[in-house]
Amino acid sequence: MTTTAPTLLCLGLGYCARHFIARHGEGFARIVGTNRTGAPHPGAEIVGFNGRSGEEGALAALTAAAASADAVLISAAPGEEGDPFLSPLGTALIAAGRRGALVYLSTIGVYGDSGGAWIDESAIPRASAPRGLRRLEAEAGWRTLGELAGRPVAVLRLGGLYGPGRNALADVAAGTARCIERDGQMFNRIHVDDIADAIAAAIASGHDGTVNVVDDEPSPSCAPVRFAAELLGRPAPRAVPFEEAAQTMSPMALSFWAENRRVRNARLHALLGRGLTHPTYREGLTALLTESNDDA
Repeated sequence: MTTTAPTLLCLGLGYCARHFIARHGEGFARIVGTNRTGAPHPGAEIVGFNGRSGEEGALAALTAAAASADAVLISAAPGEEGDPFLSPLGTALIAAGRRGALVYLSTIGVYGDSGGAWIDESAIPRASAPRGLRRLEAEAGWRTLGELAGRPVAVLRLGGLYGPGRNALADVAAGTARCIERDGQMFNRIHVDDIADAIAAAIASGHDGTVNVVDDEPSPSCAPVRFAAELLGRPAPRAVPFEEAAQTMSPMALSFWAENRRVRNARLHALLGRGLTHPTYREGLTALLTESNDDA
């Protein structure tokens, strides 16, 4: 990774941020990350932070890290009270005088339902679910902070992510995979390797703007499950009509299925300067199986 950012601050050291560090962390002299428990993570200084009152020590450490951070990766999801880091760290980030990129990991869920039509970054977000509306508020908040700080803000809107330990292969092997069918329903996915590479490219280029981080081929919900079963030589789970499955779905799952869209990724290709490492779920799942066999 080519970067001029020796210090990285990861606000929310979750699945994507940890994978980014594993894949591109050698480009930073210092990495500071947050999690809720303060549990250590290789290669990073950890600050335990829940975003609650009474965490003055953690907040002081975070404020100092924000003041020295050349690049900031924000992956923590906003709660009902909004983004947990904007308010406590905004002043420090604005005053720091740094110019490295702020990279915010959002979701294509902010677009809402397009009725299955193709959309790109020019589409007006029409989220109606609370989680989508909170994401839009957080995106706007980080853009405003970037303007005040004079820093580029890359908003990366992610598709349904998968990768090591979180994929259809693991679900089929565990017997927990579900195959829900609904005519015309399409989903975009993205391998965590390609997310990590998009983060690296946004930091290195100082990208300012929104990028859809999704795969090349939207596909039905059952497609990766059936392909995973084929790779493993196992029978695919029974196809369940959406109308039947919906009877036992949570409100969040129902809101997820209420949105149908196909998302374009030409801007992602331009940001990377190449195609994706895993253009579809087929390449992604095949690679994951090969990796698991190599580790066995």
